[in-house]
Amino acid sequence: MGIYEELQARGLLAQVTNEEQIRDVINNGKATFYIGFDCTADSLTAGHFMALTLMKRLQMAGNKPIALIGGGTTMIGDPSGRTDMRKMLTKEDIDHNAECFKRQMEKFIEFGEDKAMMVNNADWLLNLNYVELLREVGACFSVNNMLRAECYKQRMEKGLSFLEFNYMIMQSYDFYYMFKKYGCNMQFGGDDQWSNMLGGTELIRKKLGKDAHAMTITLLTDSNGKKMGKTAGNAVWLDPKKTSPFEFYQYWRNVGDADVMKCIKMLTFLSLDEIAAMEAWDDSRINEKKEILAYELTNLVHGKEEADKAKETSRNLFSGNGSSADMPTTEIEASALTDGKIGLLDLMVAGKLAPSRSEAKRLVIQGGVSMNDAKVTAFGTMVEAEALKEGIVIRKGKKVYHKFILK
Repeated sequence: MGIYEELQARGLLAQVTNEEQIRDVINNGKATFYIGFDCTADSLTAGHFMALTLMKRLQMAGNKPIALIGGGTTMIGDPSGRTDMRKMLTKEDIDHNAECFKRQMEKFIEFGEDKAMMVNNADWLLNLNYVELLREVGACFSVNNMLRAECYKQRMEKGLSFLEFNYMIMQSYDFYYMFKKYGCNMQFGGDDQWSNMLGGTELIRKKLGKDAHAMTITLLTDSNGKKMGKTAGNAVWLDPKKTSPFEFYQYWRNVGDADVMKCIKMLTFLSLDEIAAMEAWDDSRINEKKEILAYELTNLVHGKEEADKAKETSRNLFSGNGSSADMPTTEIEASALTDGKIGLLDLMVAGKLAPSRSEAKRLVIQGGVSMNDAKVTAFGTMVEAEALKEGIVIRKGKKVYHKFILK
């Protein structure tokens, strides 16, 4: 089985420009491919996880990855899947975020001579002359076709800015530039990027008379069709300072029963034979499957030591034998207290157990919140400073624990 067939078996492939040619190129290790990452935050997220593992799989099969850091395109902002315009970042913010991305990618991809490259499109996009760009590539794009593109549809409802309208041209130019400079013959991305990717293959064909390839990977969604990678309205980050290894482990440990095998297939490096054997397990072993998923992914992102620790902490907590030493913890400043007290709802928001006070209130009313193992029935509950000095544990639902302590 070649890598193309393995990607198919794992349910990763969505759309391809030419299946026969792409199969031959990647199965024989002849692809120099890129995936782009815009620097909209100072950490990659669980949403980027599938792209990173895809790069790793393809590199292991002999293909050469290019990790494209979007220092230039981030200044425009990708409108794909958006109903609002992205926040404008400064060049300093973008440069800082790019450095953070590099450190995280190195855990997945082997960089070095004849291995993988990391490039930043700010190096060529920021120096473009606008009139020269219009003359060079403007005639290659049909405005009618661009307006029909899936990536613009949601933004068109509220008003697509001319700034965002240029994003497809910038991404297409990236592919064209790297095809010429680095021999990059293939682009991979999420299925919501299809229109932008086709823009690049068409630009290469029209300007150079040569074929380049594009392939999209399935977006990671749950059984209800919602994108995975968020919890309590917040992103699940790969940076341990933003999402602790335990919280990362718990996110995957708590995926829905209907989603666990899909996630194991798409995200882990367990063999297809191992996965097939797991699929034959009876329903009583569902928690074992979830533990395997959580452990494998935490090991990939944070290493074996943190994965072992998260697994042990999780098991101990849910068996009632655990300490709170390795539990996610939020330190509360004394200045956040009023008359030596702070509201339970405020604590829940501070610890990201809920995105807002109203959502925290709803959870309490529904009986889904406990404090130090006692169910909370009043959403107006106040927590004393003395209790915070010792540390309190709030549990949301059955499986999400968080410790709060006075700083």
